[in-house]
Amino acid sequence: MLHSSDEGVIVAPAASPGERSESGEAAARCAGRAVAADRCQLGARDAVLQPDRRRRAALVHGRKPNSRQTGRMTRSHSQERHAVKENDLPPVVAGIDVSKDVLDVHLWPSGQNLSLDNTPAGAAELVDRLRPHDVELVVIEATGRYERRPALALMDAGYEVAVVNPRQPRDFAKSTGQLAKTDAIDARILAQFGAVIGPRPSERPAENQLILDELVARRRQLVEMITMERNRIEHALHVRLRRQIEHVVKALEKQLVQIETGILALIDRDDDWRRRFDVLKSVPGIGDATAATLVAELPELGQLNRQAIAALVGVAPINRDSGQQRGQRHIAGGRHSVRRMLYMATLTARSWNPTIKAFAQRLAAAGKPFKVVMTACMRKLLTILNAMVRNNELWRTPCLKETENKMFQPT
Repeated sequence: MLHSSDEGVIVAPAASPGERSESGEAAARCAGRAVAADRCQLGARDAVLQPDRRRRAALVHGRKPNSRQTGRMTRSHSQERHAVKENDLPPVVAGIDVSKDVLDVHLWPSGQNLSLDNTPAGAAELVDRLRPHDVELVVIEATGRYERRPALALMDAGYEVAVVNPRQPRDFAKSTGQLAKTDAIDARILAQFGAVIGPRPSERPAENQLILDELVARRRQLVEMITMERNRIEHALHVRLRRQIEHVVKALEKQLVQIETGILALIDRDDDWRRRFDVLKSVPGIGDATAATLVAELPELGQLNRQAIAALVGVAPINRDSGQQRGQRHIAGGRHSVRRMLYMATLTARSWNPTIKAFAQRLAAAGKPFKVVMTACMRKLLTILNAMVRNNELWRTPCLKETENKMFQPT
């Protein structure tokens, strides 16, 4: 049952029409500068979830994002009165805090709350309960895959759903002075975050994409379990215990072979995936595991520029400057699983990829630390992969060698 709740809502005093117009235009200009300044810092899924300036301006000014009047900031007095009559209420934004068992929902600006079970039946009921409220945007945190069921149900029902990094709404809450944290408060913060920031809606992944993602994740889990069991054998003194652990390792290795076979078969059935897989495999240093991980967990590869794809994976150096102080650049954020596979591929590429090998040797000769050299090589390798997938071209060693020779020839 829906009920009203006004806790934590700050209402500003009413202003005159002239003041509202001037403040609204100033807010729009400030919002535009803030987005432009922060765009280079956005990451992978963050790149998909960049703030939509058109949507945000519409939500701030109480207009629907898809209306014709969204892009018109100057109107006559009669047009303004007509627009106010048509859009008396701002668009409704729903924030959903997801846990293992419960979905906590908050509707902004009405302040209504809803709590449902995180089950298939609860997801279907969520869709039905939101229909009467004309929801324009639904904001959900990425919560260890627990958000998939409600997000997919809402997307299938035609709602615009933005699956956001939990760090973003948490930082938004701190910026407003909201330090308390409960499921109900988090749902309200998500709704307010969607109304003020206006994150871009996420695209619904295809069914095969979801299956491939799960297979790659399962492969990663099996590799970790095999490593842990092999480490336990070293410390097992009892003969029978060692044999039991060896049997477990063999069973896990058998499952690993089955998973890897399923991954390759699924990629082979999709023309686009098979071509992308072949392009990635042609690069020295990239094997089946790395190529499958990039296909499954980095679908943006080839669609973004080199700065955005580096920030998405988490290999872009972040500035730490203030005044005259110049701090060290460090990488942060991004997709950990992709970055880990890229690190292992870069270790191999430093020995077998002529371009990465020459680049690493030049940095090492300049006195760069090992980790700095590895991070730079990871970013260079990612940039090469991004360009190859975008142009749909295989690795061509002779062409790259000729290009390097021309680049280093004295002029």
